[in-house]
Amino acid sequence: MPDNTVTLVGNVTRDPELRFTPSGQAKVTIGLAVSRRWQNRSTNDWEEQTSFFNVIAWRDLAENAAESVEKGSRIVVTGRLEQRSWETDNGERRSVIEVVADEIAASMRWATVKVTKVDRREGGGSSGGGGGDGGASRSGSSSGRPVQKQEPSYAGGYDHDEEPF
Repeated sequence: MPDNTVTLVGNVTRDPELRFTPSGQAKVTIGLAVSRRWQNRSTNDWEEQTSFFNVIAWRDLAENAAESVEKGSRIVVTGRLEQRSWETDNGERRSVIEVVADEIAASMRWATVKVTKVDRREGGGSSGGGGGDGGASRSGSSSGRPVQKQEPSYAGGYDHDEEPF
């Protein structure tokens, strides 16, 4: 059976954007830059290549990541690749491949974190299983909470950004 699991380690390129679907599900989008560095054996020069990814997380993971991650943070993301397609107003077909995160963690290679367990019992319980997942918090952060936006409604009754379940 094919497996579609990916693990990325990289730097956050912009502050997370937390939004809510019309049904109230939290969704966060995080830009991630992943760099690869190697030594060219012909010239002995160091070369580097950077790839950019959009990381999407849902529900409690989305809210915890939005609270804990900021531009410049080094994070580890485990999830799956998902292709999404749409048609522009001009009738052009577009598609993008995104990483839908199952886990997001702070990289502790060059930083330390203080983990704070989030109590999800207040407010009606947790969606999606285990509940009470731990979230990492930064000490000394001055960024505050990320911008929260309402997701737009979609014609036809299907929200292409909402993860089906």
